[in-house]
Parts: sequence; C-alpha cells; structure tokens
Amino acid sequence: MIWKEENNKLTRTFEFKDFKEAFAFMVQVAAIADEMDHHPEWTNVYNKVSFKLSTHDAGDIVTDKDRELAKAIDRIAAS
Repeated sequence: MIWKEENNKLTRTFEFKDFKEAFAFMVQVAAIADEMDHHPEWTNVYNKVSFKLSTHDAGDIVTDKDRELAKAIDRIAAS
C-alpha cells in the first residue's frame, strides 16, 4: 500500500507481525516526528498503525512537511 491523499490528509496503514513490533515502529516514528516538530495523527490497534498527516498551521492541508514525514515513516517501515 502507498500513501493516499484524501480529504486534505495523507493516509496509510502499516501492518506488523504483532503488537510489540507495531509499538517499536511507533517509538521510532515518534522520535523522528519530534525532531521534525511535526506530530502525526495516528492510531494503533494490535498490529496495525494508521496515519492521517496534515499540517495544522497551514489550515489542515497536506504540505511538504507531511510528504517529508511520510517518506521518513516509509524509511522506518522498510528498515
């Protein structure tokens, strides 16, 4: 699955082997998001982590900050 832009948000869901793996992924994303000072809207249910990225300061639309964070999330997921 790839990122989809809908309703002024970039969305994507990642699926992992189990909760522990999903949570470890979230910890890595949290560190990068904090460095970027761009914090995602996300949810976690067992082995799935879903994102909705938009830039609140720009009126809740998708900006380059969201695309940059999405790329960083993809790199973490691929590692």
